[in-house]
Amino acid sequence: MPNPIFASLPTTIFEVMSGLSRELGAINLGQGFPDESGPLAIREAAARACVDGPNQYPPMAGLPELRQAVAEHYNARQGLDLDWAREVTVTSGATEALAACFLGLIEPGDEVVVIQPVYDAYLPMIRRAGGVPRLISLTPPHWRLTREALESVFSEKTRLVALNNPLNPAAVAFAEEDLALLAEFCVRYDAVAVCDEVWEQVVFAPHLHRPLIGFPGMRERCVKIGSAGKMFALTGWKIGFLCAAPALTQVLAKTHQFLTFTTPPNLQAAIAWGLSNSDDWFARMPLDLARSRDRLAAGLTREGFKVLESQGTYFLNVDLPASGIEEDDVSFCMRAVKDHGIAAIPVSSFYETGPVTTIARLCFAKADATLDEGVRRLARARAAVAR
Repeated sequence: MPNPIFASLPTTIFEVMSGLSRELGAINLGQGFPDESGPLAIREAAARACVDGPNQYPPMAGLPELRQAVAEHYNARQGLDLDWAREVTVTSGATEALAACFLGLIEPGDEVVVIQPVYDAYLPMIRRAGGVPRLISLTPPHWRLTREALESVFSEKTRLVALNNPLNPAAVAFAEEDLALLAEFCVRYDAVAVCDEVWEQVVFAPHLHRPLIGFPGMRERCVKIGSAGKMFALTGWKIGFLCAAPALTQVLAKTHQFLTFTTPPNLQAAIAWGLSNSDDWFARMPLDLARSRDRLAAGLTREGFKVLESQGTYFLNVDLPASGIEEDDVSFCMRAVKDHGIAAIPVSSFYETGPVTTIARLCFAKADATLDEGVRRLARARAAVAR
């Protein structure tokens, strides 16, 4: 018999909307991938490494040069002092890193604090590992953590906290005071924080990314997960980083070895080169994305949409009721793609329980012409039902 946790899952909203986009020839502002192909120099480095080799199994924990480059990158950009040999593991993407954390750190019956809106992979993986999710629901427009919310879910059974920062569906970078509050609870209840920080390089001024591992009491109880795919707009490469104190890394590396064991060596070599030679990219990329964000936001605003602030990620959100649309987000997004040829993601898909949201998420990591046509189609979808 199939495992009921996975057998009962619906098709992910990303696949639904992307599938409809392909079928109907719609513009896809739903799934979060950029139009561009990533830095040419890094792609050329991968090609050279593939031709010149080696192309056999690299070390299970990752190429030493990539692990060193990861540690140096985080030291230079976030002030973290990581021991590359004992505290950095390369994974086949951040989702595999999350799976290693949940399978390696959860015992059956352990409670796991999860913040909604939540990336859809978290809950089934936590449950398959035997964990019991304890859900916090954040609400727009500010999506703030509160002491009352944390007190309602933390207990002596709390083993892990799953934190996505910047928070993908909400497009916010958590404020320092929110992170300090979460660190306080992790220390008080002796909980490990699994920090999905794949959007750490995609944060827009004046906002900053603060890694939870850098807060008092968190160095030994925090797993930091990064993604080369998000750093370099190379989402198909699936290169992730697990960074944690040695005691945690020993467990996570053993779990990783029985998931994917390792990751293509030429891609690892190229990312190692990229991390050490991409200061211009890291300076320009957020500015280019902020320009695209502002272009989409301005166009939507002109058409009567209420746009929420996007502090990071590839996404911005629109508040449907405040935009004069008396329709839930699932209905609006399905109608928009089927009737008007524009795909968005209903943010309610990122909640299992709690408040019903009426927020639609849009990806702005697209060409100007795509964004402009997307605005026109969304305007038609709004006009069909707006008050």
